[in-house]
Amino acid sequence: MSETQQPTVKMYGAMWCGDTRRARAWLDSHQVAYLWIDVDKDKEAEVYVKSVNRGNRSIPTIVFPDGSILTEPSISKLEAHAKELGLLPA
Repeated sequence: MSETQQPTVKMYGAMWCGDTRRARAWLDSHQVAYLWIDVDKDKEAEVYVKSVNRGNRSIPTIVFPDGSILTEPSISKLEAHAKELGLLPA
């Protein structure tokens, strides 16, 4: 991510979570700018994740610029959504 580029995606997760690590690696490899929020270190983030996931602490929870949310997405679902939003480089 360049210094002038602001993250447009928010990812809520925890470093111990394999699904979170895979999603972060995918976003990094596709140069998608995102704001990383560790729910183990940010209690407000944990409350938010539970509020959008019917009381569940489901991670990763990824919030896109249009307000849409993916929870525990597979890489193929993440890729389809990112393409749809034009977040992947040409």
